Amino acid sequence: MAVLRERPYVQFNFLVDLGTGNTDGPDAGFQEISGIGMEVTVAEYRNGNEKENSVRKITGLNKSTDVTLKRGVIGSLSPHKWLDQIRNGDQNALRNVVIQLQSEDHTAVVMTWKLIRARIIKHTSGPLNAKGTDVAMEELTLAYERLEME
Repeated sequence: MAVLRERPYVQFNFLVDLGTGNTDGPDAGFQEISGIGMEVTVAEYRNGNEKENSVRKITGLNKSTDVTLKRGVIGSLSPHKWLDQIRNGDQNALRNVVIQLQSEDHTAVVMTWKLIRARIIKHTSGPLNAKGTDVAMEELTLAYERLEME
């Protein structure tokens, strides 16, 4: 699904499906998404009878970084209901979250990130200031077990 081109895509065109099972479209649009990534660790090992005086690198565990999603407060309680499921110990609360980057004219999806077995680990609202004119923001931080890209 990724599309190669000469000029990078603009980064303000994200749609996020929070894995609710709703097929009417994405659950939310987010202004900023940071921290999508993964790392494969290696273990260094050397047999005692090796002729070479160097280590072998053996592939280890896959680690995924936490993702932070930021958006303006829009009154949707869908993320908060999911957070309630998680903190109440619901074993079915893990979801597959799909983040899509759209083209500038919003006619095509150009890159997709899938966060497999994701859960909300942090919610932050604010800062809230009645004297300011800033948009009220909220942040969700998701931990996930595997990253897939299309």
